[in-house]
Amino acid sequence: MIKTNDIHMRDPFIVPVMEDKTYYLFGTTDKNCLKGPGVGFNCFKSKNLSDWEGPFQTFFPPENFWGKENFWAPEVHYFNSRYYMFASFKAETIRRATHILVSDNITGPYLPLTESPQTPTEWECLDGTLFIDCDGDPWIVFCHEFVQIKDGSICATRLSSDLKQTLGEPFMLFTATDAPWVCDWP
Repeated sequence: MIKTNDIHMRDPFIVPVMEDKTYYLFGTTDKNCLKGPGVGFNCFKSKNLSDWEGPFQTFFPPENFWGKENFWAPEVHYFNSRYYMFASFKAETIRRATHILVSDNITGPYLPLTESPQTPTEWECLDGTLFIDCDGDPWIVFCHEFVQIKDGSICATRLSSDLKQTLGEPFMLFTATDAPWVCDWP
């Protein structure tokens, strides 16, 4: 068993699975997630949030996968009887984006749901998550990065019921400077 303090991970995301009374911990697990090639994502599982089993490799990029670096912030959501991983990726000539991966098992293996990401290709985006509205419609909520627009924003785009397509244009929910505690940004 591994203790929580012994896990090296950024962007942790915990998924409780009530049926087997187990918590699953996902996150950025590449040793050098800021530079160099992306390796993939691992997860750990625990009954008590203190003692963990793993790591279990949940995503290893297929050879033809567009994302080559900055494998960041995976989130896993159960929707329509499958597990969907929303994660950030980048390539030398492709802007950072959120891509949705899919698996029938919470621990994977996860495979790309589509060939291209679900965030706008002309934007620098990251940290996508799934939101289900009151009508049961899925949305991707994500960050349009400050590195591109200075005042980073949180945006949303409606998704098709199979999560494979965006429906309509993204719209901004709020910007970083909308928060009352934000000081002047240099």
